[in-house]
Amino acid sequence: MASAALLSLTLTDFRSYERARLETGGRSVYLFGANGAGKTNLLEAISLLTPGKGLRGASLTEVGRRLPGEAVGRPWAVAAEAEADDEAPIRIGTGVEQGGAARRIVRIEGETVPPGRLADHVRPIWLTPAQDRLFLEAASERRRFFDRLVFAGEPAHAANANAYDKAQRERMKLLTEAFERGASPDATWLNALEARLAEAGALLAEARARTLRALQAEIDGRGDRPFPQARLTLTGDWEKMALEGVAFAEIEARLAAALAAARPRDGAAGRALTGPHRGDLAIFHVEKDRPAAECSTGEQKALILNLVLAQAARLSRAEAAPNPVILLDEVAAHLDLTRRAALADELTALKLQAFLTGTDESLFDHLKGRALGVRVSDAGLTPVSA
Repeated sequence: MASAALLSLTLTDFRSYERARLETGGRSVYLFGANGAGKTNLLEAISLLTPGKGLRGASLTEVGRRLPGEAVGRPWAVAAEAEADDEAPIRIGTGVEQGGAARRIVRIEGETVPPGRLADHVRPIWLTPAQDRLFLEAASERRRFFDRLVFAGEPAHAANANAYDKAQRERMKLLTEAFERGASPDATWLNALEARLAEAGALLAEARARTLRALQAEIDGRGDRPFPQARLTLTGDWEKMALEGVAFAEIEARLAAALAAARPRDGAAGRALTGPHRGDLAIFHVEKDRPAAECSTGEQKALILNLVLAQAARLSRAEAAPNPVILLDEVAAHLDLTRRAALADELTALKLQAFLTGTDESLFDHLKGRALGVRVSDAGLTPVSA
């Protein structure tokens, strides 16, 4: 039962909202209002209808509504009705029943389920102002950004990343403790941990390579769009091997050997210096033939937007998976009039549900008649255009 769009969204004690309900009817929505009115909070609520921490990366205690003097956020909930092919809408929701809870509860049709099940029904992809600095931040931020793109198409990628991180933490603990004692680490246990690391790392590298190929093909096929063309590359050694077609078993074996050889260096450094956690995503502006980091802020925003739209397009063709829901926070303000019109046309052509935010209603003139307009203010959510 793959979902295509959100029909409604209900927030309870979430961020600035005591209670709010938005009826979309499955349409795209543009939200406008003053800064601090709660527009991004609505997008964040949608982003939590998927495994993970959502578009702000916030902890569970941060999102619960708090009144002055309250140290802990209140219990909160986000609920939605989602389309499910030709069947009745599916009720999904998440939240915490106690303020300060360390884990959230997820329910589908009233039944408590693991958070991973959310990916069966809603697949949000987003672009936020925080990602404006993507090309200026450390490589770790770009890896996280790209890994979210990978995960959206291959949910197993998250489990492989968790397995890799867990084995790496255990390996580094052994190495640093041995280094501090001036002793040799347990070779048998290290061999076992590095075997896990090599397997998970090779899986990560191959998934990243598959996603990059698919995204590049999608971007290349969008050459007639008025957005700058991007050329994507992965700089990590292991991802390069996967892109070059090196067999999985060879990548795994080479990574295991590299980890074993790096034991003294890693132990002395106190961190792992070898592996797919060291790679980076590089994006080049094709027309200007220069790295995105050297482009203007507007060009960088357009490059990332084109990447997100390409991601949405490729995911929309995936069988037995929900269509993506596109969340674009304060994107239109960075685009000129031509590209705003192009964005509206692109979203319409994709036939995917999108939620956009901006401070001025005029930013969405090209979406009027194609999407639901909603004013966000202290008075609540007020539909103004359909």
